Amino acid sequence: MAKTITFNELRRIKESLPEGSIHKIADKLNVTDQTVRNYFGGTNYEFGKNCGLHIEPGPNGGYVVLDDTQILDMALEILEKKEA
Repeated sequence: MAKTITFNELRRIKESLPEGSIHKIADKLNVTDQTVRNYFGGTNYEFGKNCGLHIEPGPNGGYVVLDDTQILDMALEILEKKEA
């Protein structure tokens, strides 16, 4: 199911992840680390794929429509465990 958030919020989530989280998510999903970075706004498509991220201009860095929230959900789960 698609989800819309601001680009700044997506970046805040990525920046809040503990070290090694990108690799952990990539391993679980059997994708490259760069693919996960691209999901969070990276643009290196030589070493990673596009993950259904669509950015529209607007406040707070613009609006991001995520076609699949699996990476976001995993990142939020990691953050919840970090805070617990």
